Amino acid sequence: MSKSVAVLMGGWSAERDISLISGRECARALKSVGYEVRAIDVTRDLRALLAALTPAPDVAFNALHGRGGEDGTIQSLLELMRIPYTHSGVLASAVAMDKPTAKLVFAAAGLPLAESVVVARSDIAKGDPMQRPFVVKPVNEGSSVGVRIVRCGDQDWAREIAAWPFGERAMVERYVPGREITVAVMGERALGALEIRPASGTLYDYAAKYAPGGSVHVTPAPIEASAYRAALDIALKAHHALGCRGVSRADLRYDDTEGEPGRMVLLEVNTQPGMTPTSLVPEIAAYAGISFAELVRWMVENAACDS
Repeated sequence: MSKSVAVLMGGWSAERDISLISGRECARALKSVGYEVRAIDVTRDLRALLAALTPAPDVAFNALHGRGGEDGTIQSLLELMRIPYTHSGVLASAVAMDKPTAKLVFAAAGLPLAESVVVARSDIAKGDPMQRPFVVKPVNEGSSVGVRIVRCGDQDWAREIAAWPFGERAMVERYVPGREITVAVMGERALGALEIRPASGTLYDYAAKYAPGGSVHVTPAPIEASAYRAALDIALKAHHALGCRGVSRADLRYDDTEGEPGRMVLLEVNTQPGMTPTSLVPEIAAYAGISFAELVRWMVENAACDS
């Protein structure tokens, strides 16, 4: 009898549309390799979700992104129901989603980070918290939602921060020049590093991530060999520092403005990487010889409960 898998998708975060695409792609691939699949569009209706998870599947494939699905919330429910699920557990998910807390963990592990400070939105409006250029990020959103580079001479920033819809706190981070590098980690192995070249400027924002033609991906990342090894090492150490399991993705900046080998800086770890046709982890896995179907099957077979 084939294993039953419930693919959780949708959710109520700003990343709902991307999650639906990820979920559909994963459900299709899982069916192709013989699993019995039920797709569940997750909403805030807990009764509906419990009904959809009855009878309990053998595994829940968590294709949710952002708040509710990536921050330990859905993981806690699955723990209570004793349903094994893909990706990281409750604590790793919650810590990784809160950027300031994750940076404390990374700093304790000795990983290279950009200078940053958490400030109240009202204080940012009064004046720059650090010398420009700097990057402003919501403390707990994914997919680059709300991320903004503030450059010298930027006249729009004061008006934008006054209407900023991502909470009363923000993380302000020193801008690191150079190149965008991302690394996929699968269990105990860093699969490879990819360079992202946004089509419109230097910010790998929401549009660059998900719009067709929004960015160019170069696999493997064409950087000096020791820098490439450093990227893999940092990603795997970050995965372990957070206590991640399954698949994660580390996002880094590579400052090679003064030549190679340059300086590698860890930005964050995504415990629920996108699984869309333009997503990074499937592309890195494919270069490593792992098909999309093999990748999602591995994730299902390595699903677990933390407690």
